[in-house]
Amino acid sequence: MKKVVLAFSGGLDTSYCAIYLSREMGLEVHAVLADTGGFSEEELAKIESRALALGVKSYKRLDVSEQYYNDTIRYMIYGNVLKNATYPISVSSERICQASAVANYAAQMGADYLCHGSTGAGNDQVRFDMIFGILAPEIEVIALIREKRLSRQEEIDYLRSHGVDFDFKKAEYSINQGVWGTSVGGKETLESRHTLPEEAYTLHLTATEPQEVCLSFEKGELKAIDGVKFESGIAAIQALQSIAAPYAIGRDMHVGDTIIGIKGRVGFEAAAPMIIIKAHHTLEKHTLTKWQLFWKDQISAFYGNHLHEGQYYDPVMRDMEAMLEKSQRNVTGEVFVQLLPYRFVVVGIESEHDLMSSKFGGYGETMADWSSDDVKGFGKIFGNQTSIYRKINGND
Repeated sequence: MKKVVLAFSGGLDTSYCAIYLSREMGLEVHAVLADTGGFSEEELAKIESRALALGVKSYKRLDVSEQYYNDTIRYMIYGNVLKNATYPISVSSERICQASAVANYAAQMGADYLCHGSTGAGNDQVRFDMIFGILAPEIEVIALIREKRLSRQEEIDYLRSHGVDFDFKKAEYSINQGVWGTSVGGKETLESRHTLPEEAYTLHLTATEPQEVCLSFEKGELKAIDGVKFESGIAAIQALQSIAAPYAIGRDMHVGDTIIGIKGRVGFEAAAPMIIIKAHHTLEKHTLTKWQLFWKDQISAFYGNHLHEGQYYDPVMRDMEAMLEKSQRNVTGEVFVQLLPYRFVVVGIESEHDLMSSKFGGYGETMADWSSDDVKGFGKIFGNQTSIYRKINGND
């Protein structure tokens, strides 16, 4: 029998694929879950039991959480990446790591086919197809849900006809939960006027008393919270998430241009990512020069958009990552953040690399290293080019 490696999540679409690939196409199905760190132990156990109940030849969980952090998340932190100044690129960045892990696994197995459960209406189909084609070009890609244009009910009916009746109740909201944030889609996100209701979110307000936390960064990476050090970046993110999530922090609506050329709108909740990015950015504003910050902003915007669209393997990404990592050599210090219901405030920072030092003068207050005459001469020279232009061309 020919082998097919199925990118498996345990949901309706990939459960349908598991049965159809085996029963209708006569393929030997090997289900693979690429775990980027967003699943609980209970969820992992449920996914495995579902795969085995579907009769797959094998099931494999690939723990790629640290790879996801090292290859992607840390660069998004270095760059303070928020697509359209809003969205921390949660699900889309995970898909890149997951598609890569599944493609590499299929190549190692000598699989004949690769299958994913993406529909034909979203970005994920492009990310999976493209990355599968880059990393395993010799393996044919199958996308059953897209190719057969199936409705949710048609999938459920087909599974039931084959004795599979998992709890596939149609949820009012589509949830994609991950370590770098959770996306939430529903009827409100299909139009432009309304926001998501409280019940659409997975995390709700349970903490109301203000709390201050101290985030310790070393060369741009979060290493400790309130003096407690963490061995991995994923562990630090998860710890901060557990502290901040009860405040229902990090909710927003993202509107953007999809890969397939239409506007898309989605809600999200990302307490830890939003706090980390804003805290890190504040530390950078104290420790980097004006032009470092300026060029980082330009690079980061392009990097985030290219990543969102699945172009992770474009070599320009490695070039930008080198610049982003180099820029972090002095981004070390403590950032103090106050947590409040539905919001947070970056209070201030402490760093030995802080460029805001009183010995060089106090903005709007005192001058230390220059005189009044120095400023008069500087002002004249600084405006000289514009002055010459106006003398020659007038006020146009």
